[in-house]
Amino acid sequence: MSLPTLRLPERLAGPLAAGHPWVYRDHVPGRPTLPDGAWVRVEAGRTAAVGLWAAEGAIAVRTLRRAPTGGPLAPPDRAWVEAAVARALDARRSVASADTDAYRLLFGEGDGLPGITVDRYGRFAVIKTYADGYRRAGSEAHALLALVVRALAGALRLKGVLAAPQDGAPLTALHGELPPPEVTVHEHGLAFVANLHEGQKTGLFLDHRDHRATVRDLAAGRTVANLFAYSGAFSVYALAGGARRAVDVDVAAAALRDAERNAAANAGRYPDAATDPRGRHATLALDLLTDPAAALRHPDLAGSDLIVLDPPSLARHKGQRHAALRAYRRLNAAAMAALPDGGLLATASCTAQVAPEAFRGALAEAAAEAGVDARVLHESGHAADHPVPLAFPEGRYLKFVVVRVDRPR
Repeated sequence: MSLPTLRLPERLAGPLAAGHPWVYRDHVPGRPTLPDGAWVRVEAGRTAAVGLWAAEGAIAVRTLRRAPTGGPLAPPDRAWVEAAVARALDARRSVASADTDAYRLLFGEGDGLPGITVDRYGRFAVIKTYADGYRRAGSEAHALLALVVRALAGALRLKGVLAAPQDGAPLTALHGELPPPEVTVHEHGLAFVANLHEGQKTGLFLDHRDHRATVRDLAAGRTVANLFAYSGAFSVYALAGGARRAVDVDVAAAALRDAERNAAANAGRYPDAATDPRGRHATLALDLLTDPAAALRHPDLAGSDLIVLDPPSLARHKGQRHAALRAYRRLNAAAMAALPDGGLLATASCTAQVAPEAFRGALAEAAAEAGVDARVLHESGHAADHPVPLAFPEGRYLKFVVVRVDRPR
């Protein structure tokens, strides 16, 4: 198969050989006119790779296979895709279990299939794509996606492989059947309701599964304020860990309704389950971004000595990075100031444009602003179902830090 060939600048030979999966548009010479989602060959120095062309966006080519320049290099076929899916499933053996049936099956670039993520929710797999070519019927990228669907259906006992609601399209079945309006899934034995028809993340952010378990381990005897609570999963884990009380705070009424349902659904799994769980869980509608310090002075949050702070992504592109860091500093300073002596802050960032060291720097500035001493007790990022290639630092978006706050003496 003869492919269009793009000759890249020599300086890209190292990243290409190391396996970096992206070729940015400003690194492509000229203005190639190629079909969206078409296979192309790229060359830099002594390394060549085959990837999928994107007609729009900052990423021009997502590469899948590489070889020395001049060597044979064909686009992935069915056997290649099945092997890639098999490797991904094998890497998740430590995640999948009888008490955990919601996790990421494929993490795009981390599993050698850039631009494709697949999340498992019980007997259903939901695919989301990050390049238009995958959704363009008749394109070579669309054909590759069909091979991924076939490989997943063949490897797992699934009721359906679904395309996530995207670009105005509803949830659609690519294999098997559509799910019911709500699916109950499990993490570490705890139950959560997911509505796959309303979006892939469904309010249950799978990338925080291990971080929720960390909060559970820290929560015994504490009073928890779960900020930007979404569907309240951190609070469910905290109550399961023996928290005295948990308050879910979010601006969205629908999110708080889901939080109430999830907290009630797990009442039998909490320590001292005979105690009425309604006295241990509450929801609170507040806008945390406008004035976080004022929000945290709400009477219902008084006495909170474990604050979970998990805001949405605060930057969509690099130009918003500094504004995002200012927002992180402001949010975390307010949380640290609100905590009592010896309180804990479990804080997260899912902003890809903010690197781990920059996030830690924002936390240090927040502690200084709040006038507290802060020490890191725990720090982590991606779990085993969200692998990140060493040559692809852009793939590490998630940061999670637990800080102990003490008043200066």
